[in-house]
Amino acid sequence: MKIAALIARTLLGLMFVVFGSNAFLHFIPMQPPPGEAGAFLGALFSSGYFSAIAVFEILGGLLLLSGYFVPLGLTLIGPVIVNIVFFHLFLEPKGLPTAIVVSLLSLVVLYYHRASFAGLVMAKSQDSF
Repeated sequence: MKIAALIARTLLGLMFVVFGSNAFLHFIPMQPPPGEAGAFLGALFSSGYFSAIAVFEILGGLLLLSGYFVPLGLTLIGPVIVNIVFFHLFLEPKGLPTAIVVSLLSLVVLYYHRASFAGLVMAKSQDSF
């Protein structure tokens, strides 16, 4: 499991650093999708919202690649992954297989670091207020 988590963490980190950097450096040419998906992405780009997301992608990806603060990296890219899946599920189904792969990679890394997130899924104890 350790090797699978390392491979998943490295691939996930590379994906987010590369595609997050592309938002600023534009080294991978990308055509906007047609219809509502294109309008949605256009609004994200023109408002500057996508630049803020790209910062979280780069920071989270770098944390994953470094191997230090991996749970923090997962916390930063988790909402981004949810939005990627929803975008492809509702607006652009063509990219859904890639979104599923990214989700599965993140779940492998999350499972390996599950002890760091254990407190989030524990029931409230009787002595806490």
